[in-house]
Amino acid sequence: MAVDHTREELGESSAPVEDEVSEAFDRILSEGAQRLHRTWREVLATGLAGGFEVATGLLALLAVYAATGSHLLAGLAFSVGFVALVLGRSELFTEGFLVPVTAVVAGRASIRQLGKLWAGTLVANLVGGWLVTWLIVRALPDLRDTATEMAAHFVLSPLNLQSISLAVLAGMAMTLMTRMQHGSSSDMVKVIAAVIGGFLIGGLQLFHSIVESLMAFAALHAGAPFGYADWLAWFWYTALFNVLGGLVVVTTTRLVRSKELVERERSAVRRGE
Repeated sequence: MAVDHTREELGESSAPVEDEVSEAFDRILSEGAQRLHRTWREVLATGLAGGFEVATGLLALLAVYAATGSHLLAGLAFSVGFVALVLGRSELFTEGFLVPVTAVVAGRASIRQLGKLWAGTLVANLVGGWLVTWLIVRALPDLRDTATEMAAHFVLSPLNLQSISLAVLAGMAMTLMTRMQHGSSSDMVKVIAAVIGGFLIGGLQLFHSIVESLMAFAALHAGAPFGYADWLAWFWYTALFNVLGGLVVVTTTRLVRSKELVERERSAVRRGE
């Protein structure tokens, strides 16, 4: 009876961290390993679907901003894309910082597999978004000026401390959204986290490499006053600092928090378990 009482006080897990942290780590590790062992076909298909779904959020953002002029309301509308992303189980490049990296650090996958996931997802997101934004501009020409105005705010921004900070914050917001979604098995909690992430990124105009690239594509389809070279000059540093915000600021701190669990998994891998 005394042993049972002690176990109740300590929690159900034998790991040296709280039960909730251990359970979330196990969910992250399992999903990360599965994602990293996908074939190229699966990586590209899920990435393409992710581009399609985020583009639907962009459509909502443009429509609401055109009607209201409010970035905050447009950001709430944009969260439709992130909700579709999580419920549709597709993939966004900036979701690949916490979950797959945890699997690699724990020894359940390789750096090469992580590179395949990142590269394939990034390209597929951009291709899928490019296609859907072409449809948006052709189907709803009234949104062309709105897309051009909003895209110019990002693409024509100078590379300075403010731009870098906005990109780092976007990477942090996406990775925190991912962490919140893996902290529970409830779809409702995941949807709430998606709304929070959409609001922060869309409503505060953070520099998100994929979302704002799709905005730029819509503007380019509409005859924007900038070209693909201008978009690329903005994209490279935005993607880099998205990774920095997601990996260094959020993922690293989570891995330090779960150090004992990571070591447990690495030991299991060495034993062939």
